[in-house]
Amino acid sequence: MSVLTWIEQRTGLVSQTTEFLTEDVPGGASYWYAFGSATLFAMILQIVTGIFLTFYYAPSTASAWESTNYIYHSVPLGWFVISLHFWGATAMIALLLMHMLQVLLWGAYKAPREMSWIVGVLLLVVTLVLGLTGYLLPWDMNAYFASQVAINIASSVPIVGTVTQQFLSGGPGMGTLTINRFFGLHVWLMPALLVLLVGAHLTIFRHNGGAGPPVDHDLKRLPQGRFWPNQMFMDAFLSFAVFVIIVLLSIFLPAGLDAKADPTVKFIAYPAWYFLALYGMLRIAGLTPAAVTPWANLFATVIIPGGFVTLLILLPFLDRNPSRQLTRRPWILGLTAVSLVFAIGLSLYSQLAVQKEQAEAAAGGPPAAAAAARNALGGAHSIGNSSTVGKSTTGGTTGGAPRTAPGVTKGQQIFAQNCASCHSANGKGQAGVFPPLAGNKEVTGDPHFIIGVLLNGLKNHKIEGKDYSAQMPAWKGQLTNADIAAVITYIRTSWGNKASPVSEAQVSAAAK
Repeated sequence: MSVLTWIEQRTGLVSQTTEFLTEDVPGGASYWYAFGSATLFAMILQIVTGIFLTFYYAPSTASAWESTNYIYHSVPLGWFVISLHFWGATAMIALLLMHMLQVLLWGAYKAPREMSWIVGVLLLVVTLVLGLTGYLLPWDMNAYFASQVAINIASSVPIVGTVTQQFLSGGPGMGTLTINRFFGLHVWLMPALLVLLVGAHLTIFRHNGGAGPPVDHDLKRLPQGRFWPNQMFMDAFLSFAVFVIIVLLSIFLPAGLDAKADPTVKFIAYPAWYFLALYGMLRIAGLTPAAVTPWANLFATVIIPGGFVTLLILLPFLDRNPSRQLTRRPWILGLTAVSLVFAIGLSLYSQLAVQKEQAEAAAGGPPAAAAAARNALGGAHSIGNSSTVGKSTTGGTTGGAPRTAPGVTKGQQIFAQNCASCHSANGKGQAGVFPPLAGNKEVTGDPHFIIGVLLNGLKNHKIEGKDYSAQMPAWKGQLTNADIAAVITYIRTSWGNKASPVSEAQVSAAAK
């Protein structure tokens, strides 16, 4: 008994594979049928490169940017894998959109393939969520501010908006819990849903078979072909071409990394291309009179996108025309054309508006904002650009000591870069995770205690009855004594705290 016979008798795998390879392709092999396979290839590429990145990535405000920078500069070919993952995401979404457009124009969503179409729409939604959640993970300036807009959009959803915002943020402000929530969604939940939906899509496709060209007569009258070898060759060739393009883009236009997230610096975020239309609608809504703006925002961010997805899901049931020929479905052609013009027009408007604002910021904004804007405009594809990315010597800022924007004290700047992500910008912390600084007697009492905490970390000590041991790292050697004095002074005099400032001499004495 051969090995193949043994496997066949116990699994049926050999006969199933043979049936799959020898099945008829309606109308013969065609590159039109290869978009689905290319999309699947891009998804597999994302999974493989994503697994590699998780070996080194650390999801916290203290390590997200640093680990991303480490992957790029210190891990062999790390920059290349990051870039493959970046451009692979673009390829996956672009191919999925093209595949859905082809199915739409060919009328392949009609009976008996309604469920296949619905699963495809759900795949699009999950893929966009994957792109959205992955955008935050580098924790650079663009990731922070673009994700902040996305979270604000989520908060505008009626009834569940506030709960959604609190879940995504993990607290009153964006911080470590925000990164952990996005990381969990991006690495665990969304990929699991993606695999389940892809499995369902392929199962339904195998059950119904290919729809074939958009003709109304019997498909058996068309020339027939086999999946192997012609169609498999076309699928493989298109997937290989996509891979080559992704590799070339990764080499010549590698993914970028802005300066580490700093909430105190004004920054003009540039959204991913597949969200430009949504940002464009949001910008137009912001031009309306103040009394109308909330409703305009609701339409721009919830009603129009939600209505569009609902329309796509219901399309097989709304289109009662039995014909699949595009010439006999003028309203589908018209609606598709209007939607494409609308989406492309909004995307171009949004892109030009963002680029104009970034150029203005680069020309005359605060130093940190200008550097980040220059990176977004001209160096977004060169991680390690000397103007924006360098070795961190202050716990997270790039290129040396933190630069203070006008109207922001040095202590406030240091707090925003190193402390706000855990303790939040309003000093309220995160209940049960990070202690509050506002109204905390431990903070406003004897300055020797808070100086010791910043120098040596927090160990075996309870604050307001809760044990936060090991949650506070030691900043001795990471920040200068002058920086520690400045940030303690800011903390002791902010959010209603009224305590004496701390001098560099006091910190130096405690550090001996």
